[in-house]
Amino acid sequence: MGIVAGLDSSPDFTRIVVCDTDTGAVLRQGYAPHPVEARDGGGGRPSDVDPQAWLLSLGEAAGGGLLEGVQAIGVSAQQNALVPLDAQGNTVRPALVGGDKRAQVAAADLVDALGGREAWAQAVGCVPQAAQPVTKLRWLAKNEPENALRTAVLLQAHDWLVWQLLGRPVRRTTDRGGASGTGYWSAATGAYRPDLVELALGHQTMLPEVIGPADAAGTTPEGLLISAGTGETMAAAFGLGIGLGDAVVSLGASGSVMAVHPEALADHSGMITSLADATGMHLPVVTTLNAVRALRGTAELLGLPDLESLSELAMKSTPGAHGLVLLPYLEGERTPNLPHTAGTLAGLRRESMKPEHLARAAFEGMLCGLADALDVLRGRGVEVRRIFLLGPAAELSAVQAAAPSLFGTQVVVPQPADYAAIGAARQAAWALGVSQGGRDPRTPPAWQGAAAQVLEPGDELAVGQAVRQQFTAVREQTHPGAFHL
Repeated sequence: MGIVAGLDSSPDFTRIVVCDTDTGAVLRQGYAPHPVEARDGGGGRPSDVDPQAWLLSLGEAAGGGLLEGVQAIGVSAQQNALVPLDAQGNTVRPALVGGDKRAQVAAADLVDALGGREAWAQAVGCVPQAAQPVTKLRWLAKNEPENALRTAVLLQAHDWLVWQLLGRPVRRTTDRGGASGTGYWSAATGAYRPDLVELALGHQTMLPEVIGPADAAGTTPEGLLISAGTGETMAAAFGLGIGLGDAVVSLGASGSVMAVHPEALADHSGMITSLADATGMHLPVVTTLNAVRALRGTAELLGLPDLESLSELAMKSTPGAHGLVLLPYLEGERTPNLPHTAGTLAGLRRESMKPEHLARAAFEGMLCGLADALDVLRGRGVEVRRIFLLGPAAELSAVQAAAPSLFGTQVVVPQPADYAAIGAARQAAWALGVSQGGRDPRTPPAWQGAAAQVLEPGDELAVGQAVRQQFTAVREQTHPGAFHL
């Protein structure tokens, strides 16, 4: 059929991939950093970024004729970046892209204003967090009332980029995936809650039209089709090719677990954020505050230069770390909900007080915390037969040795790639095929899966489950009743 492009506008850079429409093979790619860093506005306010920086970066990444011959483009962009526009379509102020202590106060205000966490979970499938657009609206209303009054239209980063690529038409669009993270759109009902915008901002605004996964947002004057676009999380899931039975465990400083599910999950505890994906399905997400930060802290404590050294040391220990258990709640924790707690090291005996056992306990504690997050989803009927493990730490031997038996299922470690950009390109191919009449709007193109290592629990399954029981016993003894499915 031809070639399509996907662009991923992350917080720091733009990456563009050009792919074969039929196979998904990456033919060429471009990259450019954003020309400015996010500016902390001072006084603990969310970070500010001029959206023009994203356009400048996009133009640089697309240089050298990268997009020559491309028929359609998909846009993936950082989630939660709020772009407030006035009635003429101009930015009221720089985009709000961060989340910090001040925004946490706004989040707590909003939770109380609607009547608690359960009310929010029922309304839109998530409880306001510091980074979410709905929380930024409350922050804006409280701290910049004049800007709040001028705000007439609300867009997110990918909505704004799509709108710019199309020449700023009257019609503004978004997709289910992006809308589901705003805090004022419900994945369960597929509808906006304008009353929540008013609750946060003080008045209602225009909101972008939510179009279907295979719909086109429009066509540029040059005839280039632009697909709906989506948030980075949804684009990465689409680029990986995950489907029912698959989960993704992402190892950043904090951790996240998401899985494909046919329906939205309202979770009264607020542990599950009920997002929509880029295909018409749902993407429930559970996050932990502590993942790789627990490994980095342990490496520093042991005087090791990097995580590779920590991994090598951990491999000199054995499963169960000679009885050492680390509850890695170093920054408090969200899953379980223990915002003010600290980490715990249990099981200290003379024979366990060795660096290699502490190293092993750090890896097992991190993975058991993520396994707890997985159990939240499994406890709500989400099927998990295969887990994709993402992030640089997924390459560490200690992670790969322990993850399959602790998670209790097959673990897939994809080769590093910009799966968000690839997912955006796949979306573009889908919209292009539908617009030409050759593709079913319910069936995305079947591209080659990600090249990956496949790890099985095998004979280690029973050992891994014993380690989990050891972790669970310490967690329950230290924080009784904190974690309940």
